Amino acid sequence: MSQPKDYGFGSDEQMIKNTARKFLAEHASVEKLRALVAKDPHAFAGGKNASPLAAYDESVWKKVVELGWPALPVPESAGGVGMKMVGVAGLVEEVGRAAFPSPLLSTYFAAFALREAGTGEAKKWLEKIAGGESASLAATNAEGSWEPSDTDVSAKESGTAAALSGTASFVQDARKASFFVVSAKAASGVGLYAIAANAPGVSLQADRIVDTTRDQARVAFKDAKAELIAPAPQGAEALRKALPSIWTVLAADLVGSAEWLLQTTVQYAKVREQFDHPIGFFQAVKHPLVNVMVENDYARSLLYNAACAIDTEPENAEKYARMAKAQASDAAAYAADRAVQLHGGIGFTWECDVHLFFKRSKHGQALFGDAAYHRRKLADLLIGPVAAR
Repeated sequence: MSQPKDYGFGSDEQMIKNTARKFLAEHASVEKLRALVAKDPHAFAGGKNASPLAAYDESVWKKVVELGWPALPVPESAGGVGMKMVGVAGLVEEVGRAAFPSPLLSTYFAAFALREAGTGEAKKWLEKIAGGESASLAATNAEGSWEPSDTDVSAKESGTAAALSGTASFVQDARKASFFVVSAKAASGVGLYAIAANAPGVSLQADRIVDTTRDQARVAFKDAKAELIAPAPQGAEALRKALPSIWTVLAADLVGSAEWLLQTTVQYAKVREQFDHPIGFFQAVKHPLVNVMVENDYARSLLYNAACAIDTEPENAEKYARMAKAQASDAAAYAADRAVQLHGGIGFTWECDVHLFFKRSKHGQALFGDAAYHRRKLADLLIGPVAAR
């Protein structure tokens, strides 16, 4: 099946994207972002009173729930919107452009896994997301692998119930989640499980991360009672099928962050003067900015190509999603580098808002695989593993 015109991005998707931009401009401006997550640099400097937890405005999150954003990827059969992936990508691009602190992306990660599981139990938990509950995916081990076979969590099953033990690492926005979707090893293999964040036997240890707009934690389970969502091998397969969607929304967030960095630096180059000219007059400034624009447009094209493949060409979803995540990671890194450099002496300071987007993009680049990782996997996918060449 070939892709539709404009990646299938139609009037409904454009309306959601435009609405998101207006909403975030009103409720999540850079001034509000600065007050929320960058008021005190000492809070993130490792001092005595330091806090590794990213703040977020729960009143704004409630408005997001009312707008139905968490329900977008949830199938209509589970009370959601059933929005195409290109629409979800368009929304997340705006979220990244605002560096919006919220559990939206982590909730999407969990929703993708539940959606791919396709069981009655998964539907029940998807209905919770559609109803406004936040979630997160707990599927990564201490070494950073999210391959189902590498999970550090074990499960003892008893019918549709299970007792979880072990630790899931690198869990995104864990402090904001109402429940977790967990990958765990049972006697029959790797399955998917759901458990409330406040269930007995569940504890969190926050990680200190560079991104002040998000939080991350290790989630420990000690004989914690969970519900079986999808048994082996269905659970492991559901997680694998969800990964292209996860990579795609991360690429969207990176593209949005890179766009903010580009536009902000262009505006600065128009007003900052040196040698009786705005610095944007000089080729040493304007040429790198054009390069940033080209790299980001390239990433945006690959992003919507990947999103469209998830909608229309599932056989190509993994390939295109890896391409999108790799290019978006590199484009965001380049945009952040040039933004700091071209802002001159203030570019690397806490008082310059560039650092917020620089750090968010840095976290996103590594999350679920950086550019080098995905290009290596692409090589394996397209021309075979190194050992077989």
